[in-house]
Amino acid sequence: MSVPPPFPRKLLTPRHWPAWIGIGFIRAIVWLPARWTLALGAAFSAAISPLLRARRQVIARNLELCFPELDLPQREALRREATREMGRMLGEFALGWFASDAKLAKLRVEIEGLEHLEAARAQGRGVLLVGGHFSHLELCARLISRRIRIAGMYRRMDSEVFEAMVLRARLHYADTMFDKDQLRATVKYLKRGGTVWYAPDQDMRGKDSVFAPFFGIPASTITATHHLARLSGAAVMPFFHRRTPEGDYTLRLEAPLENFPSNDVVADTTRTNAAIERMVREAPAQYLWAHKRFKTRPEGMPPVY
Repeated sequence: MSVPPPFPRKLLTPRHWPAWIGIGFIRAIVWLPARWTLALGAAFSAAISPLLRARRQVIARNLELCFPELDLPQREALRREATREMGRMLGEFALGWFASDAKLAKLRVEIEGLEHLEAARAQGRGVLLVGGHFSHLELCARLISRRIRIAGMYRRMDSEVFEAMVLRARLHYADTMFDKDQLRATVKYLKRGGTVWYAPDQDMRGKDSVFAPFFGIPASTITATHHLARLSGAAVMPFFHRRTPEGDYTLRLEAPLENFPSNDVVADTTRTNAAIERMVREAPAQYLWAHKRFKTRPEGMPPVY
């Protein structure tokens, strides 16, 4: 595991105190039993939902676009549950970042598909675990790290305090963490046989993105999956995780995508989105619908938000 960077003393100045209060709250709720932590988060999210009108509208619009087969009452029920999941996400982020190993050992976790990872490693290949932004992504990254050595790709946080503390927490369980722009270092790690987890399912703009369907809608999607696999020779495995109604966690590593990468970056990105869509359909309420996934539109197409 990587050594955390030195702590920047400038983060102790008064302007950062509100962020430290937030860190203190997150650390405090970790002392609760795990199920209480999730229940508290869900209750808090439901209570403040009336104040989050814009975010509720984004969730409702995404569900309308992605599940046209559902009637309005069904989508509204799904929206309410997705809103509660945003609160549970806070609790699961807290557990993933700051819970002790002993506390996490008490969670009931089932891991499927480790044989696929072992087969890739036997061939000397690195592995790119491709997942989605589910409410428990941070917690499940730590849970899978209890069985396999992994690294992660991430986007830096706006808050310097949260960036410093969360990076230190992640480096407690991860081999290393790569900023989203550190593609060269990520490729080197994969070439050495490393395993990298990341989620390419957020709206992206720029030369390193293409439009690929997600729930049948053109979605601006980063092409890093194609390029990382092409440059490193790594196997690309869909990595799915969900929370059961009983509060247990099921983690699944699927067989590597066959004939990936191809010579067609759009086709490969489409396959990546299709794998994530399939995961979402298994646990739709646990997906992060509050993100404006379709904000960037192809030229000439009207906005959807």
